Amino acid sequence: MSTSPVQLIVGLANPGPQYQATRHNAGAWFIDTLIERFQGNLSPEIKFHGLAGTLKIGSDSVKLLVPMTYMNCSGQSVAACANYYKIPVENILVAHDELDFAPGKVKLKQGGGHGGHNGLRNVVAQMGKDFWRLRIGIGHPGHRDQVTDYVLSQPSKADRSEILLSLSQATDLVPILIKGEWQKAMGLLHS
Repeated sequence: MSTSPVQLIVGLANPGPQYQATRHNAGAWFIDTLIERFQGNLSPEIKFHGLAGTLKIGSDSVKLLVPMTYMNCSGQSVAACANYYKIPVENILVAHDELDFAPGKVKLKQGGGHGGHNGLRNVVAQMGKDFWRLRIGIGHPGHRDQVTDYVLSQPSKADRSEILLSLSQATDLVPILIKGEWQKAMGLLHS
């Protein structure tokens, strides 16, 4: 189990106001939650193809990134930022929507495949698979033919509040993750 401190937190998303409230942007919602909690901000960063910022938490700091490349090119943004700051892949946490979990469930995991998620697929292609993931449950439409429309639509009010509550719980763990205490964070999150 890694003890690498988180140096970069990425929230996967599609750019543009038409996608902002859709399930596929749950990763960016996590970044929004962090910014709200710890008084940070993001600004456009052309060299990273996204919105970037630094969050100060106590005496620690962590880089934030929301790619603005469209989901299937997310890795281009992540690689540009990680390479610029010389951040190793195991020090990166990528927050993304997860079809396999019900809304309100959120889990940490290191490595693994992309599970058909186009954003993850591209990050894996650019960075390898050893980054950490914050898997944010959005539920499943029931049939794989409906997945595209489902992830690109807005959750119900009840589902959205479950998702936002889970993001708030995950935000509580970021000060621990910045110190590389993954075991402790997973124990708290998964119990």
